[in-house]
Amino acid sequence: MCTGRVDPAFMLRAFSNGADGVYIGGCWPGECHYVTEGNYHALSNVLLMRKVLAHIGVNPERLRIEWVGASEGVRFAEIMNDVSKKIKELGPLGTAEGIDPKKLSFKLEAVKNIIPYMRLVERERLRMHFTKEEEYREYYNSDELNRLFTDLIADKLAVSEIMLLLREGPKSGEEISEILGLKPSEVSRHVNMSARQGLVRFDKAQRVELPKTIRGQAQV
Repeated sequence: MCTGRVDPAFMLRAFSNGADGVYIGGCWPGECHYVTEGNYHALSNVLLMRKVLAHIGVNPERLRIEWVGASEGVRFAEIMNDVSKKIKELGPLGTAEGIDPKKLSFKLEAVKNIIPYMRLVERERLRMHFTKEEEYREYYNSDELNRLFTDLIADKLAVSEIMLLLREGPKSGEEISEILGLKPSEVSRHVNMSARQGLVRFDKAQRVELPKTIRGQAQV
């Protein structure tokens, strides 16, 4: 299978199922068997997911991509030994980062809910066509990309977390802020925007809740 077919959902599913690390192996850049240059597309997806992992408090080193040809058995063995060694050094997923298992599951679920949106953003707003791997890595470490990540993905992820939290029942802005570790001003901005979109509503005590229609859809 071409690495260009490795969807962010696959990477996330592995972590959600308890994997401590994920390794993706692809053909060397410039040697893709397809005109799509799938290995560069895979690299872009990995670099984006590494930023998402770091954003939710997971060590991005747990996700790795390396190039290896079908005839490079020795290199493949060396890579796998190094990957195994690195994952052991990092320790168990979540525990090593000091994240409670329930909180980690919550955050991964919130990311899962915006994967379709992330695919669209990567394709329409973030995707660039470079000729070297270094150029992709420089781009994903650039101030421009960091700004786009905050505006397009980090904010959407915060809303996803708020929606998940409200499935449990109405919450005040203060409660949401404390549970999610967001600034009150950020919670207010996300909640007000979501209210204008009809995703949430305020009850008489000025607590935030999901409308029944949204809550029902969320349980499907």
